[in-house]
Amino acid sequence: MMEAFIAIVRRDLALALGAGGGAGLGVVFFLSVITVVPFAIGPDLVLLARIGPAILWIGALLASLIGLERLFQADVEDGALDGLCLSVLPLELTAAAKGLAHWLATGLPLVVAAPVLGLMLNLDPAAIGAVVLTLLVGTPAVTFLGLVGAAFAGAFRRGGLLVAVLVIPLSIPVLIFAVSATMAVVTGPVPFGTPFRILLGLSLFALVLGPVGAAAALRSARG
Repeated sequence: MMEAFIAIVRRDLALALGAGGGAGLGVVFFLSVITVVPFAIGPDLVLLARIGPAILWIGALLASLIGLERLFQADVEDGALDGLCLSVLPLELTAAAKGLAHWLATGLPLVVAAPVLGLMLNLDPAAIGAVVLTLLVGTPAVTFLGLVGAAFAGAFRRGGLLVAVLVIPLSIPVLIFAVSATMAVVTGPVPFGTPFRILLGLSLFALVLGPVGAAAALRSARG
């Protein structure tokens, strides 16, 4: 089972990077959002530093949705879903492997790019470190919650709009506690650990709920 899991991760990761819709497109979108905001707000560096963590997280949230609508679509269209349902690997673990591959191709590059983009928003080193840590913990939650939307999009052929409609409301708690943890470092008075532990719990919950929900949606489409 572990070999099958790793094989799916490697296959989907190669497809995401090879198709040009993985790390590159997500980082470009992330960069575009962060670049436009200072022009809209103006040269107020104090204001940029205060709202910078929220801007970075909103950009990362939207960038994490890129490519999710295609995650299961090809498997449904070419009949590979039937083979996945009959394989030795449970469909829940198959969905988890696809989610891991998507995060490695799209979410992890956002974490790597965040320190450089944080400098553009006048964030100090402590705030940048907090943003990077919350992105590292929180972006997997967005991706794995997105598995449910991706499964519905592939099953019912509603595309990226359905993914956004389903995933963004589910991701609001992740966004709230991620920004709260970062702002605790910037302004206080709440300790960083309190919202960060809640964010970690949300991510662990999403790691379980996302694959289970995606597998249920795919089974309903197959039936």
